[in-house]
Amino acid sequence: MKQTIDEMPLRQEITDVLHQLGIKEVNPAYSTGLEWGGTEGRTTRDILSPADGSLIASVNMATAEDYETIVSTAQEAFKVWRMMPSPKRGEIVRQIGEKLREHKEALGKLVSYEMGKILQEGLGEVQEMIDICDFAVGLSRQLHGYTMHSERPQHRMYEQYHPLGIVGVISAFNFPVAVWSWNAMLAGVCGDVIIWKPSEKTPLTAVACQHIIRDVLADNDLPEGIFNVIIGDAEIGSLMANDTRIPLISATGSTRMGKKVGEAVGARLGKSLLELGGNNAIILTENADLEMAMNAIVFGAVGTCGQRCTSTRRLIIHENVYEQVKERLLKVYPKLPIGHPLDSTTLVGPLIDKDAVKAFQGALKHVQKEGGNLLIGGDILEGVGYETGTYVTPAIVEAENHFEMVQEETFAPILYLIKYSGDVENAIELQNGVKQGLSSSIFSTNLLETEAFLSHWGSDCGIANVNIGTSGAEIGGAFGGEKDTGGGRESGSDAWRIYMRRQTNTINYSRELPLAQGIKFDIMD
Repeated sequence: MKQTIDEMPLRQEITDVLHQLGIKEVNPAYSTGLEWGGTEGRTTRDILSPADGSLIASVNMATAEDYETIVSTAQEAFKVWRMMPSPKRGEIVRQIGEKLREHKEALGKLVSYEMGKILQEGLGEVQEMIDICDFAVGLSRQLHGYTMHSERPQHRMYEQYHPLGIVGVISAFNFPVAVWSWNAMLAGVCGDVIIWKPSEKTPLTAVACQHIIRDVLADNDLPEGIFNVIIGDAEIGSLMANDTRIPLISATGSTRMGKKVGEAVGARLGKSLLELGGNNAIILTENADLEMAMNAIVFGAVGTCGQRCTSTRRLIIHENVYEQVKERLLKVYPKLPIGHPLDSTTLVGPLIDKDAVKAFQGALKHVQKEGGNLLIGGDILEGVGYETGTYVTPAIVEAENHFEMVQEETFAPILYLIKYSGDVENAIELQNGVKQGLSSSIFSTNLLETEAFLSHWGSDCGIANVNIGTSGAEIGGAFGGEKDTGGGRESGSDAWRIYMRRQTNTINYSRELPLAQGIKFDIMD
């Protein structure tokens, strides 16, 4: 279903948003929180909207010298920031959350226009930032360790957590601000300083966030270097991954990228937090409530035009309801409103760029050669409103789980229908039969089926949902996955621990020096 939008009011709306968020025609290459730098003699990159192909603004690309400036500034800021009590750091994060509330509408629109996700998702992403700020404020008073009983008399043991130092965050285009905030707000209350390298495809939202944060830092007389951003290409990411001055790198992106980062960080014995690819499945048993499942399936498959790491890629359907589910989907898909992401009636926006379109087409050709049956979709839309060549019709393909293309993650709206027979164990085996292990879901009203799915021999993913889809995680729980997804955990629960160094302490308050394990070691006079 075609969607159009009136261009003239839209142009003015975008102009107003850019002005409110401090976006210039050409934006500096880096920010130390208070000051901007990297404005002259640098390569520039034009940022075009995938929605209409318009130039939004340009950015200067950082140099190796800019990177050194950022790191040295962050090192000095850490000496000040770590000395603030954690609840005081939480107060700064609270104020950042309030500023985000003030700018939610504008920032949400910029997220949508720069990345291509629909406005509801753009606003939801900013709300996620606000929510993690609230979470981090509470966390700032709960950075607890444990106490243990010592085997030695008049000894006390406990453990505590200290700030790590600089945390490097490498974020992806599909969630240009939310994933950064998961890391930055938690690391911030933990006493760390942050260097953020946003995706070069969506850097303007990062520039906007720095402008928002600047006011809070200035109002509280804080030094520059606590929240930093550097705009650059893969070279900057490589510098971060290999830099021993950055004890933790949190990287979000493809498995291929994550392996390179993990190898570099591991070679220097640093810490890495990797959030990588997903190949997520929904299981529909014969006991599923199909009415409830349908919205979850469609949002999971076409939300963000299939460009979420938690997007639903595979639909594993019991043979007794397979034809019914297929028929329902084939009725829904032609009615999906595809169009400009800022049109309130749009449900499917564009892919990020033409490279993503090529990957989409290539995957469909490949899977059909393997024997897949393309049921609907796969077209590139043309004509008024679709001049960018980035709008596609979401595809549904009948396939088998072992197909090479089904085993891979394609960052596009392709949903593979896979039939299973017999017990739920067969469906779980199919779901687990891929390299990735991020998000998973089962729809069933049968307690035995859902509990099997959640058991230790059930879903092997970091996220396992019952009667909700694979996409749309809340910030309260730890987010991340297993296997080729990287094993990282961000956001809620006790994910904060990775941003700190753990220390065990033993205090002797006696006048003797007994050794552990009963060891005798007496020095002769």
